[in-house]
Amino acid sequence: MSGPRKQPAIGAVLAGTGALCLGFYFTFAAVQGDSGVFRRVQATAEKEALQAERDRLKAEVARMENLTHRLSDTYLDLDLLDERARNVLGLVRADEIVIH
Repeated sequence: MSGPRKQPAIGAVLAGTGALCLGFYFTFAAVQGDSGVFRRVQATAEKEALQAERDRLKAEVARMENLTHRLSDTYLDLDLLDERARNVLGLVRADEIVIH
């Protein structure tokens, strides 16, 4: 005959199951939580997109500052003034042909 069977204590089974569940929970939180790996990748991509937008806006501001300076009282670019007047007011000289 065989000897008496030893069954694991119910407390040890519950402790092991609890530890396993906690491990799964913390692993899930580390990957998909508010501060997880996926959120970090998303934040990095958003940061790069915002930096590109910032650089584009800086270039646009620099272009507008250049145009403003060229039309200021201290420095007047007559070619730019002529171009802007034609564009905004729709002016055309008598010797010019307009093609639409």
